Amino acid sequence: MEGTPLTVRYFAGARAAVGHAEEAIPAGRTLDDLTTELTQRHGDRLAAVLRVASFLVNGVTCHDRQAPLPAGATIDVLPPFAGG
Repeated sequence: MEGTPLTVRYFAGARAAVGHAEEAIPAGRTLDDLTTELTQRHGDRLAAVLRVASFLVNGVTCHDRQAPLPAGATIDVLPPFAGG
């Protein structure tokens, strides 16, 4: 798992579940791998948010959860937002 770490940024309910705005995660994984690791690190409260969240990889919506995440990428965790 080499390369520049991934930056995971948390918003709204994800931020509340984790307790901070962002963290670095080693590169070399898919989005599915990443969500599994984040659940192991932060527990069930974050797992519930991740099940309904959208993910941006370098500002682009990620639809292929099995594609390798590029080293150095920024992944935004976006829970559903209320309001309009």
